[in-house]
Amino acid sequence: MQTVKIVVTGPFSAGKTQFIQTISEIDVVATEKKISRPEERIKSQTTVAMDFGRITVADDLVLYLFGTPGQRRFDFMWEILAEGMLGFVVLLDSVRPETFREARSILDTFRSYAPVPYVVAANKQDMEDAWSPEDLRIALRIHPDIKVLPCVATDPESVRQVLLELLFSVLELMDEDEE
Repeated sequence: MQTVKIVVTGPFSAGKTQFIQTISEIDVVATEKKISRPEERIKSQTTVAMDFGRITVADDLVLYLFGTPGQRRFDFMWEILAEGMLGFVVLLDSVRPETFREARSILDTFRSYAPVPYVVAANKQDMEDAWSPEDLRIALRIHPDIKVLPCVATDPESVRQVLLELLFSVLELMDEDEE
């Protein structure tokens, strides 16, 4: 059995917990706490340590999904969660441009932890005012070789497509390492 550790990261309220809950075959281990800061009242709870889910891709391949907290005050968890990752997803809320700069900063931070494959997932693509993946690529200055994928974190097929795109890159890199 081969296991692949994937980290799902991104700004506060981007949909990381929902992304993992949508696809996980087990009950997600979540560390959600009630939000106490009034400026963060976009939602009622936030991840303070991590989310954990699992999905079996094939008889011999399992993905372990680790979701990070999105608030900078919990960023000490990021490096811990990144340890041993074979790839990561930067999830961003494509209807909240005020979070794009933070998404870029998180992307750069995770790139500094390990030279592993990653994708950017533009969540909420089902909403009318969502920025397109190509517009987000320009706004976040993402290299053309990096995949910026449309996503709806509540849709299992959408989440699956994001993870499969990343998994193809991870497995390709693993094959190269074996040669």
